[in-house]
Amino acid sequence: VQLVESGGGLVQPGGSLKLSCAASGFTFRNYRMTWFRRPPGLARELVAHISSTGETTYADAVKGRFTITRDNDKNALYLQMNNLEPSDTARYYCSFGVHEGPGTQVTVSS
Repeated sequence: VQLVESGGGLVQPGGSLKLSCAASGFTFRNYRMTWFRRPPGLARELVAHISSTGETTYADAVKGRFTITRDNDKNALYLQMNNLEPSDTARYYCSFGVHEGPGTQVTVSS
């Protein structure tokens, strides 16, 4: 299993970013996928799930601002993040089962 995140960066409050995760080594379309994040000095926290059938679940902190999607033909997972806040600063990880990628850093700061 290989998961590789991309798309992070430095953005001002109120800005947007779209994260991507390239997945390989398993039948991507069959499994629920998850975005987690780890803020500086804090524990990992759930951001969003998307089921194999496209049903989504969001943490309260991101509901209405973030959108998780998937493209099963491209074996890709996405996280569109809008109206970003400084509290969204974290390393973001794509996850499947016990597997996660190396993460991509998102920093929200003016």
